[in-house]
Amino acid sequence: MFPELRHEELLTDGNRGRVQSFQEGPAALQNLSSQPRPFRVSHNNSSSICSIFSSLVAKRGVSESPACETVTGFGQDVLFLLPPTQPLFTSTMSLDIQCEQLSDARWAELLPLLQQCQVVRLDDCGLTEARCSDISSALRVNPALTELSLRGNELGDAGVHCVLQGLQNPSCKIQKLSLQNCCLTGAGCGVLSSTLRSLPTLQELHLSDNLLGDAGLQLLCEGLLDPQCRLEKLQLEYCNLSAASCEPLASVLRAKPDFKELTVSNNDINEAGVRVLCQGLKDSPCQLEALKLESCGITSDNCRDLCSIVASKASLRELALGSNKLGDVGLAELCPGLLHPSSSLRTLWIWECGITAKGCGDLCRVLRTKESLKELSLAGNELGDEGARLLCETLLEPGCQLESLWVKSCSFTAACCSHFSSVLTQNKFLLELQISNNRLGDAGVQELCQGLGQPGSVLRVLWLGDCDVSDRSCSSLAATLLANHSLRELDLSNNCLGDAGVLQLVESVRQPGCLLEQLVLYDIYWSEAMEDRLQALEEEKPSLRVIS
Repeated sequence: MFPELRHEELLTDGNRGRVQSFQEGPAALQNLSSQPRPFRVSHNNSSSICSIFSSLVAKRGVSESPACETVTGFGQDVLFLLPPTQPLFTSTMSLDIQCEQLSDARWAELLPLLQQCQVVRLDDCGLTEARCSDISSALRVNPALTELSLRGNELGDAGVHCVLQGLQNPSCKIQKLSLQNCCLTGAGCGVLSSTLRSLPTLQELHLSDNLLGDAGLQLLCEGLLDPQCRLEKLQLEYCNLSAASCEPLASVLRAKPDFKELTVSNNDINEAGVRVLCQGLKDSPCQLEALKLESCGITSDNCRDLCSIVASKASLRELALGSNKLGDVGLAELCPGLLHPSSSLRTLWIWECGITAKGCGDLCRVLRTKESLKELSLAGNELGDEGARLLCETLLEPGCQLESLWVKSCSFTAACCSHFSSVLTQNKFLLELQISNNRLGDAGVQELCQGLGQPGSVLRVLWLGDCDVSDRSCSSLAATLLANHSLRELDLSNNCLGDAGVLQLVESVRQPGCLLEQLVLYDIYWSEAMEDRLQALEEEKPSLRVIS
């Protein structure tokens, strides 16, 4: 028999704020669990609600833990997600709290959940070394734990050591561990290395934003090389690594056939370090799926090595090289690997890489040939209208099946918008276009609207932030929102819109025939009267979110 709940609380719908009654007894929870939406608990009531769920966890065994698949909080709110298709008491539960400073009383309520939840995320919660003993004790008695995230908490080496001790038991089945931005240093990597040897179930480790340094990375790699360690994904962004760290990493790659993902972005490993990593990958039997080397000091001289990796690793799906000085020469060196018959790359990020319209010619050959390529970012490259023309002509060819194109800040003007308009009318694959921070102006946006208004348009997400759009474009945009049946998200942030233009948008969006789900209007200034109209619009149309 379920324990009785002798509390009267208020639960509010997380999207619209409508009040639901949380009545006595488990039957009320059963009724709530049939609702498809999450329920948000205000801070005034969250402690009582959380206490109820904590009591249930403490009193019942793992086989009868609380109904909510997820107990999650952000700031001063807590979300209890009650899945409509699952019974009230299930065998697993997730705890996900972000950006909340946890008081002693609140902490005491959460501890029983830490002992039972399969997934525990306590990100940016102001946790310090002082809380780590409690966390460690809770983890020791939690055989269900598969994911732990403590990112954004100042645990320090001692705190991390204490937490890791809680994972040192034979029943631990953790698969994913995130200690990102936890003030871990190289000195703390020795303990982490030992832990890796004793956690054969661990598949994913996030250590970004910790100043590990080369010495710490060396210690970490000693643990990674242990036969008992079966890690598949490693994130080391912003870890103060140099080229000296690349040989230990290369040794890990050679030794681990199950390795799938490596992120070393935003470390000064430079040309020499990238060369060493590439050699390690060439020698490795691993089926790498993602390689992220953004802002690593890569030059055009590295692109031949990277070309070899792309050609030889048929498993590679994502390659992130943004913010490196590849230039047109480097891109030309990379493209033969992308064109290789065995290459099945899905995502290519080459933003801010010094690419011009000349480089677009080489890239367009890849787009025409590789149907596997679905996501491409060229943001921050000086492509100009000529580069836009080349891209758009390629997007109209049947072999190009790109779904997401990011060309933010590419020096486009209204002159290229007729080409993009043709793409929006004829291309049946492109679902997302990020074209913000280009001087398109009203004339350019009106050209885009002509394409979007055609029956064949399939685009779902359009970003037009900071494109010199004024109220004069809003009549075309408003008409397009009614004519188009595919668009779900529109971003018009940081444009010179006022009440008159926003009102035209509101009048279209409020119509039942408009299927837009998200309208983003950051840095747009309107009157209090317009603010009231926007709030009324959201209440009138619950499927729509206006973000400002």
